[in-house]
Amino acid sequence: MTNLMLLLNDLSLGGIELIDLKGFINLLLRFLFNFVITTFIIRFLYYPNSRRRDYLFTYIMISTAIFLLIILLETIKLNIGFALGLFAIFGIIRYRTNTIPIKEMTYLFVVIAISVINGITSKKISYAEILLTNTLFIFVLFFLEKIWLSRNESKKIITYEKIELIKPEKREELILDIENRTGIKINRLEIGKIDFLRDTANIRIYYFEDSNIINHEGEKDSQLLDND
Repeated sequence: MTNLMLLLNDLSLGGIELIDLKGFINLLLRFLFNFVITTFIIRFLYYPNSRRRDYLFTYIMISTAIFLLIILLETIKLNIGFALGLFAIFGIIRYRTNTIPIKEMTYLFVVIAISVINGITSKKISYAEILLTNTLFIFVLFFLEKIWLSRNESKKIITYEKIELIKPEKREELILDIENRTGIKINRLEIGKIDFLRDTANIRIYYFEDSNIINHEGEKDSQLLDND
């Protein structure tokens, strides 16, 4: 088996080596390392809060593409300025079909940064430093998502018809009525546009997703409840 691998290592096709064992193993191990790190961040830190499968797919594929581009470009000795330029191009991507929310853009930036860091080879950077860099990314994201910002405040806009309750002195009664009709425990609310001709007002309600279960019977009673 060893002799076969050595024989393949010496073969070339069109002046290109058929296989470079050292480079092949290095590429495979570093790819697996990058894949594990980015998948952990995306699947266990980002996804539990967002539940966006489309971004889950996008982040993993962009991470894979960026890593392979960087590591293969590095093997042909292109300067680091080109790699950083490529990183910047991907960092300002905007999909024309949908506007990407700021948090999703931040995660996109993170997975690109990690893939670039893991893909760049330099004798001045040890494997321990690369491992520490990846660990710090995970630590900061875990701290923000699971500890500091663990309660995810969401918002919705409702069109409310009991316009007499929007007065400041009836704020508690207004909140109680909306909670009973929507099944949502309201954290705070803001009163927007008021239509006296139709006796309606747009109210933006804020609530914590992890402490709310929608009451479907109450939901039928509300005139309109849409995502903002």
